[in-house]
Amino acid sequence: MNGFLERHSDKITGMLSGFDRIVFRGYLKYLAYTAGFEAFLVCQGVLFKEFSKYVQTTTERLKEASLQSANELQRPIRYINSPQISKEEEARRILAKDPVENGLICVLSSVEPCMAYELHRSRRLKRLVLKRTMRKCLHLYHYYLDSRLGFLSARIQTWFPFNLQICLNGREWLSRQMDRAGLDYRRRDNCFTWIKDIGKAQRLMSRQLSSAWSPLLNRIARHLNPAHNEIFRRNRQSYYWCLHQSEWATDVMFKSSSVLAGIYPALTRHAITNLSSPDVMRFLGQKVHHAFKGEIISDFKDRPEGIRVKHRVKGNSVKMYDKQGSILRIETTLNSPKDLKVYRPKKGKGDEELAWQPLRKGVADIQRRAKLSQDSNERYLDSLATASNSITVAVLVKDICRHTHWSGKRVRALQPWSEKDASLLSAVSQGQFVVTGFRNRDITQVLTPSCPRSPRERRRRSGATTRLLRILRAHRIIKRIPKTHRYQVTKRGRLISTAILAARSASVARLSEAA
Repeated sequence: MNGFLERHSDKITGMLSGFDRIVFRGYLKYLAYTAGFEAFLVCQGVLFKEFSKYVQTTTERLKEASLQSANELQRPIRYINSPQISKEEEARRILAKDPVENGLICVLSSVEPCMAYELHRSRRLKRLVLKRTMRKCLHLYHYYLDSRLGFLSARIQTWFPFNLQICLNGREWLSRQMDRAGLDYRRRDNCFTWIKDIGKAQRLMSRQLSSAWSPLLNRIARHLNPAHNEIFRRNRQSYYWCLHQSEWATDVMFKSSSVLAGIYPALTRHAITNLSSPDVMRFLGQKVHHAFKGEIISDFKDRPEGIRVKHRVKGNSVKMYDKQGSILRIETTLNSPKDLKVYRPKKGKGDEELAWQPLRKGVADIQRRAKLSQDSNERYLDSLATASNSITVAVLVKDICRHTHWSGKRVRALQPWSEKDASLLSAVSQGQFVVTGFRNRDITQVLTPSCPRSPRERRRRSGATTRLLRILRAHRIIKRIPKTHRYQVTKRGRLISTAILAARSASVARLSEAA
């Protein structure tokens, strides 16, 4: 069990993890690059001199088809003339005023920037050429109450290449699942303050990950553009779906608002003052090194719905906030997954050769994205366990400061205040080793980054690292990952190393204040 849950088990009624807000984007891959779009125009029999008329006619046909259902159902169609107006809030106001039980709520339109194609005259080639460029065009936002997914929005760009965006909410989806299963719950906003059977609710939410994503999203896409098959009758096109943004939330349900309010100030203070940049990178399974180009930011914001602490790394973030009084929410948002890894076949190498590759935005990697996000939330909760941990550093390191035995042999005590052992603990605790673990050579490179002068020197360094790792295994700081040559830091080891490294870097004034 997570250390945070163990420490506060008498105050907590349950925990629920799953997607919160998820944003998918659909692309017609053949039209996503200039050469492909030119080939498409050739298949359609469209000359460059007819390009303007063709795209205008196609856009008008798309808009007519997209708005047809709203006109037939007499649902509101409104133009939003300012980016300051929240389209979702406007759709919810329309729903409250003119409710529907299921189906289309409204269509909102807005002129927004997009990538599209334009004709330009090339002086060098002395002819017309197509270019992808930023321009503005009309976008149509459809808001639905879906019988399966709940409240959702879908957007279509009305100019070639007709990109789509679909925004779902995992909590909305879960509420529909629990309604069908006859499971009682209390819901406020997009979180649940009480669920009769939390285990069953978690199983329902986990089932979302095994959905057939492409057919599910294609069904929504057909409502956005019923004229799709007509427009592409000569050259069939289908959408490639990417998970553009994802929010994976872990809700820890406390017995009451007063119980959470009693510990939340200590949690926020710990998150702001004690979590350093390497800690934030560790939550996301990344590392800080000399080649890292980005900014790691932690900020604090007191909002009407609760106090929020957020840690950002490039396009990804981990945040914590109290929600609806009695819910502690830890949320990992992934907008830039390429810095994370997935174990999959190498491109063009067949299914046999597997390697750690960059995480893709495609829906094929959605389960791996969910796993990384859940691990991030759990590591963050583990770090919060120390905020209210009353155990002293002296008690925590007492056992490791004594010799022990491993495989029948005596193993020396660790010396946490020595430079050598502190460097060792720091090395095995680095962020890049959290997800995939570390090998002997990884720790050797951290401890002695200079290149060995000879094979003999390399073997000597490897042997020295082996002996150091044996000491850590004997003191239960690290453990071996079964059927591999890799190791991971244990929960006990994480707590001990965090305490030692924090105490070593703290000033006398700070230690005196804590004492």
